[in-house]
Amino acid sequence: MDFRSTQLSPPIVLTFAASDPSGGAGIQADLMTISSMGCHALSVVTALTVQDTLGIDSLLVIDADWVDDQARTLLEDMPVDVFKIGLLGSVENIAVIASILADYPDVPLVFDPVLASGRGDELADSEMISALQELLLPQTTILTPNSLEARRLCGGTDDDDNDLPLDECARRLIAYGCEYVLLTGTHENTPQVVNDLYASEGLVRSDNWQRLPGSYHGSGCTLASALAAGLAHRLSVSEAVREAQEYTWKTLAAGFRPGMGQFIPDRFFWARRSEEGGDD
Repeated sequence: MDFRSTQLSPPIVLTFAASDPSGGAGIQADLMTISSMGCHALSVVTALTVQDTLGIDSLLVIDADWVDDQARTLLEDMPVDVFKIGLLGSVENIAVIASILADYPDVPLVFDPVLASGRGDELADSEMISALQELLLPQTTILTPNSLEARRLCGGTDDDDNDLPLDECARRLIAYGCEYVLLTGTHENTPQVVNDLYASEGLVRSDNWQRLPGSYHGSGCTLASALAAGLAHRLSVSEAVREAQEYTWKTLAAGFRPGMGQFIPDRFFWARRSEEGGDD
């Protein structure tokens, strides 16, 4: 008898996202984060990109039938504890992923709404945002937008909506069907980064973090994937939110700048510090 057959599988997280060859964001960031947090990562590629730490040069969206086949083949073979989704690339991909998720209503969904790159490259048009609102937000356990993404997802395109208070953004997003919304304050003009978790009853928790210098490629992917891993480990939403924030802040504090653009979070900071004989 193979002794491995008696070993328990680690929790499994399935991520839908685009490939980032720089390893800073996208599906590569998801895989590293999920693995670093002690889970097994499954991946469905929604798009291929030509990009580096400076930004995205081009995007090739994967055909929706291929997205469907990738996911359903995995789901027929392995039980998934949590879904995580990031950049989806097209309305067709949004529709097919929404259909897949509808077949697994008891599996939590962490949704990181990637609408633009860190440099500002647009990655979702108005038609895609409408599809997200209609098809994915109603199935979302926890949405993790930054303030810019939150305001766009609320449906606003005029100047008035650009200044919409974040608590009103959260209220509107929950009205679309999200169970929780974690609004991150990286882009807000505050001394510290303030991240607020909302539910239908209002503010659930608020966490303040030291604002680090520089800009980071893949911080949102890291946070959402860490949150998915926490839920896969059966933490409560509030506990998972706290653990994911702490993990993400440490990856940013240990971040490195291998190219000419943004810093990349070090998702395995704990391993390198252990090698150096340091503490976490």
